[in-house]
Amino acid sequence: MAIGPFDRELIPMNTRTVLFYTALVFFQAGCLKHEAVKPNIIFIMADDMGYADPGCFGGKKIFTPNIDRLAAEGMMFTQHYAGTSVCAPSRCVLMTGLHTGHAASRGNLEAEPYGQFPIPDSSLTVAELLKQAGYATGLFGKWGLGVENTSGDPQRQGFDEFFGYYCQVHAHNSWPEYLYRNGKKEYLGNEVVYMPEDHWSRGLGSYAIKKVDYSNDLIVDAAEDFIRQHKDCPFFLYLPVTIPHNNGEAPSGKTLEIPEPGRYADSSAWPEEDRVYAAMIAHLDDYVGRITSLLDSLDMEGRTVVFFTSDNGGFRESDLKHNGIFRGIKRDLYEGGIRVPLIARWPGHIQAGTRSEHISAFQDFLPTACDLAGIKSPAAIDGISYMPALTGGEQPVHEYLYWEFHEMGKKQAVRMGRWKAVRLNIYEDPGAAPEIYDLESDPSEHTDIATDHPEIVREMERIMQVARTDDPNWPLFR
Repeated sequence: MAIGPFDRELIPMNTRTVLFYTALVFFQAGCLKHEAVKPNIIFIMADDMGYADPGCFGGKKIFTPNIDRLAAEGMMFTQHYAGTSVCAPSRCVLMTGLHTGHAASRGNLEAEPYGQFPIPDSSLTVAELLKQAGYATGLFGKWGLGVENTSGDPQRQGFDEFFGYYCQVHAHNSWPEYLYRNGKKEYLGNEVVYMPEDHWSRGLGSYAIKKVDYSNDLIVDAAEDFIRQHKDCPFFLYLPVTIPHNNGEAPSGKTLEIPEPGRYADSSAWPEEDRVYAAMIAHLDDYVGRITSLLDSLDMEGRTVVFFTSDNGGFRESDLKHNGIFRGIKRDLYEGGIRVPLIARWPGHIQAGTRSEHISAFQDFLPTACDLAGIKSPAAIDGISYMPALTGGEQPVHEYLYWEFHEMGKKQAVRMGRWKAVRLNIYEDPGAAPEIYDLESDPSEHTDIATDHPEIVREMERIMQVARTDDPNWPLFR
């Protein structure tokens, strides 16, 4: 006989207890069986961290033991690229598997009533796909693809839980007045000064005059709670912290925000900003250690894939050589603006201490996550799964990678094997000739060899035409 919702009082207490625990056992057994073939996926992303900031990617001055340990226990991708060289469109590429020639968001365009251009309901995100596959999905950190009650709200784009910043301008301040939790403001103990309404930030930019609650600490706390809550079923945790992004609205000399300098307090030979920046990377490294240590303590490391990267290249030039040998910084389409570290750890599946030269980019994460979850990825994407590279299989390669950038006169770039093309100021000059670099012999892009390779120039120009679709929200040419 079926038992209805109002019949439970008819069941003796001991029988109800047996039914409850029987159901619980079957539920947990189902989860454990499910997760045996569907590993947890954690994607940790820094904000504006340079390619060579971590020691394992060549950094010499900043101590990053936890990130280095992640690399020692997993695989480093040394030719990996961000979606583009600024925040919102790069994150859109990561979430949707579409490069900036096709992505819904192709620039840091401010929208009404606030926030960045919201991705439409028609966007299909990696979170939606994994949720459909039975994953719990959580986003903790900076989103930048639409605010609450818009089509870009992360909870309308596949995330069960959200805690952090919807808007990138709000995220400049690491001691904000409030963060958002599932659409509601959660006020903190900080006191802030807001920019005036006629400031470019439209009154949303701010800095703290009383610093109590450091946002990234709270964000990582929430991420740890999510892991504990979902430890028995497969989950996707997206953790885009805001370190080491600066706060341009803060007073001069105070734009890099960190609770304490830590081990860099006595680095008196360094410029003050370098010391604070190094402390920010150390704080980020501590977060990586917290997440991996929690997985280890819960005996989850063998059933959890952890990815670590940055949303674009480093934003500053200093003696710390954030982008290593690579030319350019954030907002450039030279290597320093778009080449980023990628580490993947999955004990028992990814061989420890390995390196991959596979040329990959943010659009590849969505199909890789689908492979991990055992589901089919959408056909109409630009990404190629790098799952074979992770597990020692035969890795398909891209014919090319494409980027476009909608600031600073507008730009395009293409990576095709060893060759790299960059076109500048194309809004005013749609026929601008591309610069050509041989990244095998000249990874620093010192010498434009376009005149020596007219056939490469023609092919790159062809790709720049066919790799994109026009979008009235993102005009590339006048």
